[in-house]
Amino acid sequence: MLHPQARALLDLIEERGLPPTHRLSPADARAFYRERRAFTQPEPPEVALVRDLAADGPHGAIPLRLYRPRGCAPATQLPVLVYFHGGGWVIGDLDTHDVLCRELANAAGCAVVSVDYRLAPEHRFPLAVDDCIGATDWVWRNAEVLALDRDRIAVGGDSAGANLAAVVALAARDAGGAMALACQLLIYPATDQRRQAESHRVNGEGYLLTRDTIAYFHDHYLGGDAHDADWRASPLLHRDHSRLPPAFVLTAGYDPLRDEGLQYAQRLSEAGNRATHICFERQIHGFITMGRVLDEANAAVAICAAELRRAFAE
Repeated sequence: MLHPQARALLDLIEERGLPPTHRLSPADARAFYRERRAFTQPEPPEVALVRDLAADGPHGAIPLRLYRPRGCAPATQLPVLVYFHGGGWVIGDLDTHDVLCRELANAAGCAVVSVDYRLAPEHRFPLAVDDCIGATDWVWRNAEVLALDRDRIAVGGDSAGANLAAVVALAARDAGGAMALACQLLIYPATDQRRQAESHRVNGEGYLLTRDTIAYFHDHYLGGDAHDADWRASPLLHRDHSRLPPAFVLTAGYDPLRDEGLQYAQRLSEAGNRATHICFERQIHGFITMGRVLDEANAAVAICAAELRRAFAE
């Protein structure tokens, strides 16, 4: 059953006649996403440091934002989560996920580096992938000067950002370099661009993220179906899921992406990795950033932070 708070939010959206994302231009969708976050997101908690940076990437500079947790001394070497925001590879930025990054930094006792990767349709696949791989490598190479522990780097994200985090983990493993990721935090990840899972059918209408909006994001990012089987777009379809960092996969019961997240967690476990999956059965896609109006969002943040603490302690 849908959580009453989620039901009330969906009813309010319908009553106010708010337009679905797929009926907006990318520019308007981005502005609307930034503006509406104030209604559902908590107040930003204080942290010890917020610093804007830029990484050298294969397609030019990549804006980053570094967070250090509340009460942390400037010189303390911290584990770090490299975070990729959600938004269908089309919307979202450093500001839309500022509160979540602050919350995770404080609750997990780690630094967070948020990545402002290039967005579609101006920058189509695989530019976002290239940016995220490049940003993670830059954090690893510059860890010492940033007072970060290069041996305790995790990647994470929500929705499209979780897709990118899973791809970065696969790419890092395939590269065979010195960087060994400590963890991957995958919050309702998109893992299969073919969109064939049963949850796309049963949850494809009426729960905020719809089939039409998913198609809008897919087509802006990939430009059609030609890249659907590329593992950099669909990490579930990589031929080898072994030897990957421990994963925590969080899904929502009324999310079209629910089954893709479960399938990915299962694939990771079957390949011999440690993968934990938790489904918030009564929630909708995107809920983790909505802690002002959804109590379970705050519980989800706490669980994610605890998983990060556990991974960094090993």
